[in-house]
Order: sequence, then structure tokens, then C-alpha cells
Amino acid sequence: MSVRQSLLAILDQGPCYGYQLRAEFDRRTGSTWPLNVGQIYNTLERLERDGLVAKGDVDDEGHVYYVITDAGHEAVTDWLDSPVERAQGTRDELAIKLAVAATLPGVDVTAVIQTQRRASLAQLQELNRAKYAGTDPNGPEDLAWSLVVDSMIFAAEAEVRWLDHSEQRLAQHPQHALELALSTDRPKRGRPAKARA
Repeated sequence: MSVRQSLLAILDQGPCYGYQLRAEFDRRTGSTWPLNVGQIYNTLERLERDGLVAKGDVDDEGHVYYVITDAGHEAVTDWLDSPVERAQGTRDELAIKLAVAATLPGVDVTAVIQTQRRASLAQLQELNRAKYAGTDPNGPEDLAWSLVVDSMIFAAEAEVRWLDHSEQRLAQHPQHALELALSTDRPKRGRPAKARA
């Protein structure tokens, strides 16, 4: 998730100071991705260093307002016009956990899957019960919040479907066929070859 690009996009709407940016980010995402103020100010420093924002006016309370530059505006436009690229390989902890567990002797992979399914279903139920606590249930903040929550719901549903699929696939293999003994081959030094897509 690009916090940097999101903050820059908010600044494209108008000058803001750090705490204000944090509040605006929370309003637009339903506080589903909490940011600390230190992260905001570190990001602002990098944006300024890269020529995408500049320090502007300081108000009576000492708040320094950041203003987007032309280069910053172009960066926001490029970000919004570009698709989000997904990584080729997986760094999903659950997928890696199941892949390793399925190859270890003595591990009950079905129990691992069932434990995760219970947790995923509980999360899904909690997300489905979530209600927006803002002042205007039909306003833009509610819409932004519901888009983020809907994304989380779809991801949780997909995880449960994948767990069901994985359990079915594993059930088709006898337990001894899944166990993977340690290799006696000496590994080659250096980085492993990249997997083909």
C-alpha cells in the first residue's frame, strides 16, 4: 500500500500539515490502515527531498503546511492512471505456512487449515457486522470506508475459498506422499534461479 502516494494525492486537494494529513487519510480509509504521526512526517520529508512537496505557510499554532509541487501533481496523476502491480511471487505467510506444513512429517495439515478457517470466518463475520460510525451514512466518508471494508470482506471470503480448495487438494494425496525428506544434494551458492511465470 502506497502511503506516500496516498498522502501526496490528499495534498493535491490542498495544503495540509502532518496531523491534518493523518486525519484526512483516516477519514478516507475508515482508519483501517492506522498511520502514526512519525510515519507521516518522515514521508513528508522524503516527498520534500524528492521535490514533490514544499513547505508552505505556518499558522498561528505553528503548524507547517505542505504544498504539492507540479512534479507532485504529475506523480499523483501517474499513480491514479496506473494499475497496481502485484508481485510475481507470494510473500503471503499463510500460503507459505501451508506449503511447508504439507511437506513436514507428522504435521496434521488439516488441523492447520481448520484453525485458520475458524479465524478467517470469525474475521469475516466481524467485517460483515462492522457499521460506519460517522455522522453521515450516505456521505463520501461512508463510501470511502465501505470500499475499504468491502475489499477486506472479499479478501477474507477468497481466503476461506482457498482454504477449502487446499483442504480438498491435500485430501487427494496419501499422507506419505506429502512428506518431503531433507535433500542430500549440496545447494549451489548464490541466489536461486527465478521461477518462470
